[in-house]
Amino acid sequence: MTAAAPGAPASGAPARPPDGPGGTGRRPAVPLPVLFAGLALLLAGSAVVAVGVGPVGIGPGTVLRILADRLSGAGPAGPGAGYADYIVWELRAPRVVQGVSVGAGLAVAGVVVQAVVRNPVADPHVLGLSSGAAAGAVAVTTTAGSALLGAVTLPAAAFAGALAAGIGVHAVSRTAGTLSRTRLILAGIAVGQLLGGTTSFLVLRAESADAQQQVLFWLLGSLAGARWDLALTCAAAVTALTAAVLAAGRLNLLVLGDEAASALGLDPGRARAAAFTAAALLTGTVVAVSGTIGFVGLVVPHLARLLVGAEHRRAVPVAALLGALLLVWADTAARTALAPAELPIGILTAAVGVPFFVAALRRSNLVGGDAP
Repeated sequence: MTAAAPGAPASGAPARPPDGPGGTGRRPAVPLPVLFAGLALLLAGSAVVAVGVGPVGIGPGTVLRILADRLSGAGPAGPGAGYADYIVWELRAPRVVQGVSVGAGLAVAGVVVQAVVRNPVADPHVLGLSSGAAAGAVAVTTTAGSALLGAVTLPAAAFAGALAAGIGVHAVSRTAGTLSRTRLILAGIAVGQLLGGTTSFLVLRAESADAQQQVLFWLLGSLAGARWDLALTCAAAVTALTAAVLAAGRLNLLVLGDEAASALGLDPGRARAAAFTAAALLTGTVVAVSGTIGFVGLVVPHLARLLVGAEHRRAVPVAALLGALLLVWADTAARTALAPAELPIGILTAAVGVPFFVAALRRSNLVGGDAP
């Protein structure tokens, strides 16, 4: 038997990979370096504009000067720079950096999950990862734990909840030394429903109306509590995990199916477990600092594949940039649309994501089944 090239269908494998339209061999109309550079420049410009947008408007030139002074160690410069410096550096810049990390992490997690379960309508919610993070955060929000341990408690509990959910789903799905994608989906749905019920119970038993309101706002997603330490930690974790996903280079083989992947020398069970672990870590990291934000991990991977095809070495970095762009602008709209009140980001991502997904579902063969 002649082995096919990595990422190409082996004998008996489907000609079109089940993780999205276009196939792994599709080449983007625009060269990838040009597209990547363009998206990176667009993200950088969007970040600068987003930092300046708010009840107190600050021009891009002032934003860049303040950021340059801070990064060079010079600090605030010039008369009247104090209030602008505080708004830019202490309030808005960490929030934008955190939004970039959260958007990129959710998008990459979505790409990985869709490859692991070979289902293009999957996202981290399907495997119960977001539900686990939500349950962990709600547990400490509705008790005295968060007051006793400080601001680090909520992110730590959300991260631990996502990891616990991932471990539970993995344990239930693994049988005879292999990890079944069918069992993975069913176990994820079951664990997610169980944890969703647990979260609802914890909210109902909360004695404080303020705690209930805080939990509801957090469950819909928010970057309101952004701080430099959380933003930089999240950015470092998302960057490292994304690099690990790209370095592993196994996603193209996973989407071909277990038989084809085995013929190409890959152990599907071990590869799926490693990818699932990366998705769990990504989800836990971003949910810990932002709450549960839906549709980013579902919609952005499809948009990335429409631009560059389903070859994951191209789709993963493009999805990260697109997810970051989406979150930066969604958060900007969330904090300015009803100022001084603030909308949860999840409302805006759902408003954008649902119409886009319905349109894509009608125009494309997203599930690999009947023709549209």
